[in-house]
Amino acid sequence: MGEPFPPEGLLLEQARTLILEQLEPLAAYEQLPLAACLGRVCAEAVFAVEAIPGFRAAIMDGYAIAADHPPQVGNYWRLVGSSAAGAPYAAALAQGEAVRILTGAVVPEGSAWVLPQELVGLHQISQEECVELLKPCGINPWIRNSDEEAYQGQELLGAGKRIGVAELGRFASCGVNSLKVAKSVRLGLLISGDELISPGISRAAGQIWESNSVLLTGILKKLGYQVTKQIVVADEPVLLRQAMLDLANNCDVVVSTGGVSSGDSDWIRSLVAELGEVRFWKLFLKPGRPFAWGEVAGTPFFGLPGNPVAAVITALQLLWPALHRLEGGEIQSFPRFKVQLEDQLQRNAGRPELMRAMLVVAANGALLARLAGSQASSRIGSLEAADLLLEIPAEHTHFQAGSELWAQLLRLPIF
Repeated sequence: MGEPFPPEGLLLEQARTLILEQLEPLAAYEQLPLAACLGRVCAEAVFAVEAIPGFRAAIMDGYAIAADHPPQVGNYWRLVGSSAAGAPYAAALAQGEAVRILTGAVVPEGSAWVLPQELVGLHQISQEECVELLKPCGINPWIRNSDEEAYQGQELLGAGKRIGVAELGRFASCGVNSLKVAKSVRLGLLISGDELISPGISRAAGQIWESNSVLLTGILKKLGYQVTKQIVVADEPVLLRQAMLDLANNCDVVVSTGGVSSGDSDWIRSLVAELGEVRFWKLFLKPGRPFAWGEVAGTPFFGLPGNPVAAVITALQLLWPALHRLEGGEIQSFPRFKVQLEDQLQRNAGRPELMRAMLVVAANGALLARLAGSQASSRIGSLEAADLLLEIPAEHTHFQAGSELWAQLLRLPIF
C-alpha cells in the first residue's frame, strides 16, 4: 500500500492541526478537594455564591470616621470604640464619631473614610478622647468594597479552563472546597531498542543507557501529567505487539519512542498499521522527522523519535496540545516573541529547525538568545538551561549576531 504522506513530511502546524481535529475529549470527570486540583481542567463553570469579602473592609490601620464632607486638616471626631478583624464594631457611626480600625476589619455603617494612623493624633477634648486629622489625607478613602474580589453569581472560572495557583487561592477565598475536574489522561509509554540497558548496568560494545523514559516522564510530570504504565522492550515484533496492545487496552494514549523510521529493526510503524492505523508519518522538522500519529486498537498513538532531544521537542509541540484536547481544556502553547541572536549562526539549508537556547538580557535591555552548543538531536545537554526554542526557517543558512528570530518561551507560569 502506498503512503499518502508528503515525501518530506508534514509541517509542524499541519501535523498539530490534523491531530487536534481527530481527537475528542475523553469526557471523564471526578470531584476532588480543592488542594488536589492544581493543574487540572475545570469540568464546569465555578460561580461565587455570595459577594466577597461580603463587607466593606479597612485597607489600612487607622480610624474609621463618619463625616458628611471630605476630611480636612484640623477636623476631629469623637472616638467611640474599635473594629478589629473578626470583631467588628456593632453599631453604626453617627456624624462626628470615629472608631479605631485595623486592616481587614469591617468598616461600620455611617463611615465613608478610613484615616491612616500616621496622619492623625489623639487628644482629650471636653474629657472625651478625639481623633484629629493632622496631615492632608488625599482622596483615597482606604476602604475595600464588599464585592472587591467577587460579586454574588460572578463566574470565577469557566469550563475547560486550567486551574492555577491564583485560581485555587481565589476559590478558597470564595468558600469553594471541591471542584469537578476532568480526569487525568492515562499515559502509556513504550520505549524500544535492542541497544538499551538500564542505567547502572555495565555496557557491552554498542549499548547505551536508556534515558528517554526518565526524560519524558520528567517532562510530562512538569507539565502536570503522570505516566500510568511504562514498558521497555527490545526491537522484537512479538514483544512489541504485546506491549502495544497492553498499553492500548489500559491507557488513554500510547506514546512510543524509537522504531518509527525505515530501518531493518524499526517495527513500530508497521505494527501500528496492523493493530490500528497510521494517519501520518514524518515531519518536515528538525529535530523530529521520524514521527508517527495514528491509533492502536482505538487508542490514540504518538510515535516519537528515538533520539532524546527529538522525542522531547515533538512531545512538547504535538503530544502536549493533544493532552489538552483529551482533557477538554483550552489548547495551551508556549508564548512566542522575537529575540536577537547573541552570536552569528551558520547552518545547512533543509528543514525548519527548533534550536535550544538560553534567554539573556543585555545591558541595554535587549532580549538575546544564546545557543547551547551542539544542536544534535541525540545531545541531551542541549536542553540544559534552555529557556527558548528558536524557530529557524528552512531556507535560511546564515544569521549575523543581532538577527531577530521568533522564539518560544519554555518557562511555565507561576500563577
